[in-house]
Amino acid sequence: MRIREGHLVSDSTEGAAGSSHRFRTTLLGYLALTKPRVIELLLVTTIPAMLLAGRGTVDPLLILNTLFGGLLAAAGANTLNCVADADIDKMMKRTERRPLARATVPRSHAFVFGIALSVASFFWLWWTTNLLSAHLAGATIAFYVLVYTLLLKRRTSQNVVWGGAAGCMPVMIGWSAVTGTIQWPALVMFLIIFFWTPPHTWALAMRYKEDYRAAGVPMLPAVATEQQVTKQILIYTWLTVIATLALALATGWLYAAVAIVAGTWFLVMAHQLYSGVRRGEAVKPLRLFLQSNNYLAVVFLALAVDSALALPTLFTV
Repeated sequence: MRIREGHLVSDSTEGAAGSSHRFRTTLLGYLALTKPRVIELLLVTTIPAMLLAGRGTVDPLLILNTLFGGLLAAAGANTLNCVADADIDKMMKRTERRPLARATVPRSHAFVFGIALSVASFFWLWWTTNLLSAHLAGATIAFYVLVYTLLLKRRTSQNVVWGGAAGCMPVMIGWSAVTGTIQWPALVMFLIIFFWTPPHTWALAMRYKEDYRAAGVPMLPAVATEQQVTKQILIYTWLTVIATLALALATGWLYAAVAIVAGTWFLVMAHQLYSGVRRGEAVKPLRLFLQSNNYLAVVFLALAVDSALALPTLFTV
């Protein structure tokens, strides 16, 4: 028995409280390994892709099964990414509180956890959707971990350009789950996210470029001038908007209208950032990073509504 804060407390009570705290900390550590905020992109893009593939007539159970399988795949890939990046995460202020950087979860346990999630995603999608979707999920995990994390991330400033392809795969998985094939609208949706990823990521990296320099990661803002970076952001923003307009060939007027308005807004922000840097003004790249999330959400929400309403397509292709 001990006296704490004027109260008599038994050792067993303190032990139980300590065990409960450790269990909660460990549980939250495993959850953090999966990067839940990153997984939000899965929800934002997969459902609209499935609705477009079925023009609003998709079985809700198929959507749930596909989302769960995709969630497992993303969680597995993100966990294995944390395992591979544990050393540099300790050097960066933005990532120093991740579970492996703080040793909340043993690295070997995290590796097993990531492999288990990845294997489970393959078999879940194979069982509930089709083999093509399962293979796409497996290829996504392998590409993100082996190609982006282990090969590209620490070797080239174009890492997020090619590595971002992994984040584009949810639309492909969603489309294939409904149709059993990959068709041109799925490829255009892939390109939307592919072109969107560099400006989104580089805007954040401009804010944390000293972190990347300290960790020896050649993210573009860490190795190029701000004018060079914002010029690249502007180019990829234009490519993103052009890709969203190309998708209008397979949609109705609602999506097309939103894509035009949202695209104009996104371009204005990118031009303002580039112009501000050219004039030598103090800029806020983090604003573009945050608003780029809203842009992508708005475009894909419009796609979901347009598809769910099964509005007549504007063009016959």
